[in-house]
Amino acid sequence: MSAEPLVLSSMTVAELPEVLKIERASFETPWTEENFRHEIERNPRAWNVTARRGGSIVGFACAYVVAGELMINDVAVAPDERRRGIGRALVAHLLEGARARRCRRATLEVRPSNHGARRLYEQLGFEAVGRRRGYYADTGEDAVLMALAL
Repeated sequence: MSAEPLVLSSMTVAELPEVLKIERASFETPWTEENFRHEIERNPRAWNVTARRGGSIVGFACAYVVAGELMINDVAVAPDERRRGIGRALVAHLLEGARARRCRRATLEVRPSNHGARRLYEQLGFEAVGRRRGYYADTGEDAVLMALAL
């Protein structure tokens, strides 16, 4: 593990080349640059965070804060940085901020086949509360809806 500290901060448009590299390495159907630009520049409910170590972006998370709920939309960590606590740090940061914003609940969708992510979310207290049939357009795979009372 790197001795460099992990620094979390608000995502900027200037960071998108690094963010997109991680996004594309992480997902079969990645968000586009326009998707991220919209979230950063035009969505007042969006909360986008990057994790830096040693000057490089090693992960990020995107969420919404709506009607007292944190909705986690996208979490990704650079392939060579996985299993080093970065995803946990990002989600914990979102949860802490959601509590400070007086959110009552956090939710997210995750593929049933994404065992690592599901395990992380369960360790952070999330529970499976439902399924969204055919949620993922690329494969038709369902999504597991997970929630955490804050």
